Amino acid sequence: MGAEAYAQNFADLQPVLAPHEARVAADRCYFCHDAPCMTACPTSIDIPLFIRQIATGTSDAAAKTIFSQNILGGMCARVCPTEQLCEEVCVREVAEGKPVEIGRLQRFATDGLMAKGVHPFARAAPTGKRVAVVGAGPAGLACAHRLALHGHEVVILEAREKAGGLNEYGIATYKTADDFAAREVAWLLQIGGITVRTGMRLGRDIELANLQAEFDAVFLAIGLGGVNALHAVGEDLQGVRTAVDFIAELRQTADKSSLPIGRDVVVIGGGMTAVDAAVQSKLLGANSVTMVYRRGKDRMSASAYEQDHATAAGVRIIYGAAPVRLMGEGNVQAVEFAYTHQGANGLELGERFILQADQVFKAIGQTLTDSFIAKDGAKLVKRAGSVWAGGDCATGGEDLTVTAVAEGRDAAEEISAYLKGAMR
Repeated sequence: MGAEAYAQNFADLQPVLAPHEARVAADRCYFCHDAPCMTACPTSIDIPLFIRQIATGTSDAAAKTIFSQNILGGMCARVCPTEQLCEEVCVREVAEGKPVEIGRLQRFATDGLMAKGVHPFARAAPTGKRVAVVGAGPAGLACAHRLALHGHEVVILEAREKAGGLNEYGIATYKTADDFAAREVAWLLQIGGITVRTGMRLGRDIELANLQAEFDAVFLAIGLGGVNALHAVGEDLQGVRTAVDFIAELRQTADKSSLPIGRDVVVIGGGMTAVDAAVQSKLLGANSVTMVYRRGKDRMSASAYEQDHATAAGVRIIYGAAPVRLMGEGNVQAVEFAYTHQGANGLELGERFILQADQVFKAIGQTLTDSFIAKDGAKLVKRAGSVWAGGDCATGGEDLTVTAVAEGRDAAEEISAYLKGAMR
């Protein structure tokens, strides 16, 4: 496969609407009172308002409406499962089976303003308060921006080499073409008052107690660093790796032809990460790619749209099967699965079958590795003294950029109120 083919395979999945297309799409909106789409949005964007603004030719105002609630609205327009959220409850969808294209309209507005290099917000007067944000993913970035907006000084401490978190390392390349995640971070930082320090891992380079002593407040947004195990024989064979590591490597590699890919690839899991790994394996040139999910199609966390996209790309999906053992000598050569059915004590294994595989990707969810948070797991109290937590490390991993943004934004409002109270 030549460089041109790779470039085409990993090009923008759904290019931005043209101005006329956006106006036509916006005209389909009923501008509902108590709009169900707005209720379904985790960041509560005023969707009828921004679509009306597009319809009246004021797309920059529409972008500001979006960014006022979701500062990562550009990325969310690309990766948010709108078909399961705002568009699913759109009145047009309910009545006609064809919703207003909310996600594409959001991208039209946000991309247009960002392309001008304009940042629509200005910082309040400096408060003299300093906040440490640990983690430069969606939750951390949203929190930092909102804190800076209120006039506080923010230092983001990020373990990796780049800011962005899931947006930079965990989403398919064709959804975030042209290095959009990095460009969005740079645009967000135009608010001022935010310093980003990379290569700083909590527990290795920095300690929570030291941050509490140095800063007036701390926001933990460290995501989920661990990956769930298959607990299957042969999991340690060569050729078996986590889907998140594969996606991160692909995102950071400019020359896609340099990435090794198996001839027969098996992806174990049923979420959007599994779909991203499977589709991109096919785009890299794998001969056959099979996703295997242990439950039925209706239980799969990847949306119907994502599943259809995978099958359209040539990925086969097998539902209701779980891995029993991975087979091979040194390198994986096959995976034995068992069909599952719901029994009295949960999923029970039935008839078995074997899939040939010289590469296997595990996409069965991530877990928290930092013991000082993990001891409370998903029940983590989101505030303890001057420390807050948000995003996947606090919720257990919804794997949605939009949810993380909402939590970071809301935590920033709480932190700011706490700091202003301390100033009185």
